[in-house]
Amino acid sequence: MKAFGFLSFGHYTLDPRAVGPHSPGAKEMLHQAIDLAVKADKIGVNGAYFRVHHFVPQAASPMPLLSAIAARTENIEVGTGVIDMRYENPLYLAEEAAQLDLIANNRIALGVSRGSPEPAHRGWEAFGYHGSTDPRGEDIGREHFRIFLEAIRGEGMSTAASYDQQYPRMYREGAELPVLPHSPGLDRRVWWGAGSTKTAEWAAEQGVNLMSSTLLTEANGEAFADLQAGQLDTFREAFKKAGHGWTPRTSVSRSIFPILSEEDRLMFGMQSGSDQIGMIDGFKSTFGRTYADEPDKLIEQLKADAAVMSADTLMLTIPSQLGVEANLRILRNFAEHVVPALGWQPNHQGPVQPYEL
Repeated sequence: MKAFGFLSFGHYTLDPRAVGPHSPGAKEMLHQAIDLAVKADKIGVNGAYFRVHHFVPQAASPMPLLSAIAARTENIEVGTGVIDMRYENPLYLAEEAAQLDLIANNRIALGVSRGSPEPAHRGWEAFGYHGSTDPRGEDIGREHFRIFLEAIRGEGMSTAASYDQQYPRMYREGAELPVLPHSPGLDRRVWWGAGSTKTAEWAAEQGVNLMSSTLLTEANGEAFADLQAGQLDTFREAFKKAGHGWTPRTSVSRSIFPILSEEDRLMFGMQSGSDQIGMIDGFKSTFGRTYADEPDKLIEQLKADAAVMSADTLMLTIPSQLGVEANLRILRNFAEHVVPALGWQPNHQGPVQPYEL
């Protein structure tokens, strides 16, 4: 690994009686997210990433939050893990993504995918997107993604009206019109969130980066880290075979808590565990373990995690509901006592560079 960031689910309470930093409402959650990203930027953390969910009290449509963070930081990468494409207007998202990329000076890592299970039944239809014949909406999610990629690559998405009907009059009739603004190279800052080796191979064929999750919809007896490392290898091989002409990035997510004090031990010491097998979205899946230990032991454990050492970026899933200071302590402890031994390059050293294929 070369870089690490935090991945927040953005949990908040719907109880108007709840008060305090550990029971944030939606407003407090958003302001805490900005505050944490600004402080993380100053200690060299490479990325601030946010999950996107609908119909639940968690972080949702991310562009306002990411733009606010981008405008107040200098080096940290801002992004998502992941945007559910079933719920998105691909052209509107393309306009928003381009503007975010320009505001951030290209410091984005926009993770997208079909999306994870939501509490709503076919919730994307409530957002106005019909026509899916898949109970999980994979077909509509991938179709939205195809259009989104074409749009951010500058392809024509509409045609110009007759010159007399245009306002302002600026195109020849029938000209192919792209969505604007356009941010060159934005497609190389898009990631697909993959939960299986087959999907990772498909993402490579599309020419985007790979964001691998804390679970894989596969279970064959292998350790989670080894399964995920194989997924990364398959992705890189498929990307090279596709001949896209550039080198993609890869990321993995982990829950990691350095224990440096009795307070850390009381708060996180019981979190450590082993891989788990379970069902999600109808698939038998492997869930990665949580790491919670003293720094020297964490270093040994993470060096033995094949996927962590294979990916260029590690995303730490944080308990955002604990507040800014508790999460900043996790990030600072990790930055000062763990990742220097793993090859970490702080954000002031420049944009994260991928491992060569």
